[in-house]
Amino acid sequence: MSIFEAVVLGLIQGLTEFLPVSSSAHLRVFAAFFGWSDPGAAFTAVSQIGTELAVVVYFRRRVWAIISVWCRSLVDRDLRADVNARMGWYIILATIPIGVLGLLFEDQIEGVFRDLRLIALTLIVFGLLLGAVDHFARKQNELEDLTLGRGLTFGLFQTLALIPGVSRSGATITGGRLLGFSRPAAAEFAFLLAMPAVFASGLYKMLDIGGNEYAGWGATIVGTLVAFVIGYVVIAWLMKFITTHSFMPFVYYRIALGVLIIVLVSTGVLAPEGGAGVG
Repeated sequence: MSIFEAVVLGLIQGLTEFLPVSSSAHLRVFAAFFGWSDPGAAFTAVSQIGTELAVVVYFRRRVWAIISVWCRSLVDRDLRADVNARMGWYIILATIPIGVLGLLFEDQIEGVFRDLRLIALTLIVFGLLLGAVDHFARKQNELEDLTLGRGLTFGLFQTLALIPGVSRSGATITGGRLLGFSRPAAAEFAFLLAMPAVFASGLYKMLDIGGNEYAGWGATIVGTLVAFVIGYVVIAWLMKFITTHSFMPFVYYRIALGVLIIVLVSTGVLAPEGGAGVG
């Protein structure tokens, strides 16, 4: 992978990781469209470390509060009812499902799940689901209203993101809206919940960088740094946007992109495995 490809893909990763439009789908589609090799699950996973570092920086006060209060609550019973201590446990427990399923279906995630036809279908179907849930959600729960059951439900929705095209943020936000959480609260917890899984996946996949993977270490580091900078800007914009707007613009975009991919694959412009083996 060239440095130019890494910059472009890092830019795409940063732009799409937090928007409910699927970063993995965009990395696959853009690579296929330009005739580049599939950047691979390892590059995708490691570059997401950059976007998650953006989460740590943007939500640094909340992240520090969760870590510090949770740690102190282990010895101080009075702190165990604090929302930050509870969120610490919810994030830990809600991360288990995606960790287990990610290991069980690792081969499928790196193979058949990356077929462009499946990506197009998931873009459309889960876009419609997000739109419907966001439209009909009426309650306005905030993070203080989190319970163990609700936290685990967030985690179960996050597992859907193992399929490229679903979108980690989109799936988890959909679950949050279904539970009656406000858009900002659903988005914030979705981003916080992603941290353990993304960091663990990225560190695990680092072992694959430089072997038979298309992306080497130099390109991966560049892509990750670009993803961090762009990701931070996108988080700041999105959190402000959803205080006064719905997720419908992203739903329309998902549907349009899914239809476009189907047309391009059906007409032979893109192969279903798009880009594999090129370069």
